[in-house]
Amino acid sequence: MSVPTTTSRATRGRRELTYAVLLCLAGAGLALWAVTRSWSVEVTARGSLPPVRHARTGADLLPWVSALALVGLAGGGAVLATRGRVRRLLGGLLTLVGLAVAAGGGYGMTAALGGGVGRQWPALVLVGGLIAAVGGAFTALRGGAWPAMGARYERQARPSGRADAGRPAVERGTRDAWEALDRGEDPTVS
Repeated sequence: MSVPTTTSRATRGRRELTYAVLLCLAGAGLALWAVTRSWSVEVTARGSLPPVRHARTGADLLPWVSALALVGLAGGGAVLATRGRVRRLLGGLLTLVGLAVAAGGGYGMTAALGGGVGRQWPALVLVGGLIAAVGGAFTALRGGAWPAMGARYERQARPSGRADAGRPAVERGTRDAWEALDRGEDPTVS
């Protein structure tokens, strides 16, 4: 029986992170798209004139669903930028947002919204909300162990025992000058 190496754990973590982000983005995107479709069409007779059709989208009927779907899209991207407890907390929030979007889709399927109601769009909102909720729950359960953004986005300490440490950072090179600025130092003085 072989013991999993850190490389395979890191690969599995990146794969799980990718799946969770894709689930959140796909679910919220599907719900946002479906909520902008015509859910209800009211036809008003006008005597001898042709009837007037007034289509209402899911966003017209339930505006909070599209707002929550946008929050789900933003949260799906934020999963990439967070780590540890914050990522797990974000996963819990995305689960609640996904369930709320799904509830809006369920309400759209069962409510008498007036006029001829198409049930396929609220059903897609329901499915999209459930997919986003699964991605959020997966993040809440497993997200604490996933890798964070690359080290190039984090501040790192430089060893101070360099031979040219007495010279100004701009004379040592562009990278040293930028790192001096990151530390809050003036790169033109030593």
